[in-house]
Amino acid sequence: MDALAAQHGTAAAASRAPLIAVVGATATGKSDLAIALAERLDGEIINADALQLYRGMDIGTAKVTAQERRGIPHHLLDVLEVTQEASVSTYQREARAAIAAIRGRGRVPILVGGSGLYVRATLDDIDFPPTDPEVRGRLEERAALVGPEALHRELAGTDPDAARTIGPHDTRRIVRALEVGELTGRPFAAFLPRARYVDPSTIQLGLHRERSLLHERIAARVERMIELGLLEEIRGLRELGLEQGLTARRAIGYAQGLAVLEETMRCPEAIEATIAGTRRLVRKQDTWFRRDQRVHWLDAELGTDLVEHALRQIESAVAATSDPRS
Repeated sequence: MDALAAQHGTAAAASRAPLIAVVGATATGKSDLAIALAERLDGEIINADALQLYRGMDIGTAKVTAQERRGIPHHLLDVLEVTQEASVSTYQREARAAIAAIRGRGRVPILVGGSGLYVRATLDDIDFPPTDPEVRGRLEERAALVGPEALHRELAGTDPDAARTIGPHDTRRIVRALEVGELTGRPFAAFLPRARYVDPSTIQLGLHRERSLLHERIAARVERMIELGLLEEIRGLRELGLEQGLTARRAIGYAQGLAVLEETMRCPEAIEATIAGTRRLVRKQDTWFRRDQRVHWLDAELGTDLVEHALRQIESAVAATSDPRS
């Protein structure tokens, strides 16, 4: 790691430490790799799993335990109650602040998670438009009264590019595009994600596993969650208002567990539904991250060689960004 070492070790160099992101689908082994890299690179970890932001949602999100963290500082874990709604714009601000603070301590920031929008919000040049409950409420009332097609025709007049990409029956997105236009005077497309790193030193490492192996890991993980007491965790969270949390209550595993506790689903059915839901999530995550040509993919089945392969990839990327000819 000569190229990285050359950047490390002084206050000035700290600000130039690479920003490493470990991404990929659920159950590929991202957390283990991130912790190993943090140990080797003197790093700290920033969570980019939207559900791991929630306090008490531990077993069902496969959150790393204090022992599994091996003394590595972890940030943006357990920062929300289950009744609260996660905000990508708030996460963006806090994640970037954590990155700056980690560098200020002379250490390497390592972002890890499978929530694609949260990863991109941290890494890429993305602005989030404001919201206004009164404006949105008024538009939603109009959509209910005259139908989304009428609002879509209105959108076509004020923001034709947005209207071309949003279906005439997609009420939620039509309302949002009109809301953005009214509040900012700018087209909706002005706020779409751009694949341009805010920090040129960013390095994305993606983990992948052969799909059949990943399915086996998912099934084993869900069974293990039940053994560890997922239903008891959900029972405790229900007392804290889980059913009032729009995001938390719908999470895979938690929605099924609530159904078991409410006796509308039997436990074997809930397990199968959780496995099936996780597999669907994996397909979506894989599609999301595969679209990003900047991700350097690693085979999670490399075993003990995985960390060395990751380090070599990081060193190569650091050398390339340090080369004035690149």
